[in-house]
Amino acid sequence: MISRFVRLSLATLVSATIGLSPISVMAADPAPASAPVAAPAAAPAAQPDKTAQKQAKKDKKAKKKAEKKAKKKAKKAEAAQQ
Repeated sequence: MISRFVRLSLATLVSATIGLSPISVMAADPAPASAPVAAPAAAPAAQPDKTAQKQAKKDKKAKKKAEKKAKKKAKKAEAAQQ
């Protein structure tokens, strides 16, 4: 039977290995130093575009909801006339 101390040690070792594996991958990655500098420069330019896309999506959704509501209201009025 495995003692509690051995189980705890094994669990700690596995957790540390899982936690450190992304760091070792980043350390072994031979990415050029100039690549990370170029990426942040492009990100702020895309930010307003995302905001505009979100606003357009929100407007489209509101328009669709209003049309659906108007259609439902017209159908209800038609049913009341009959």
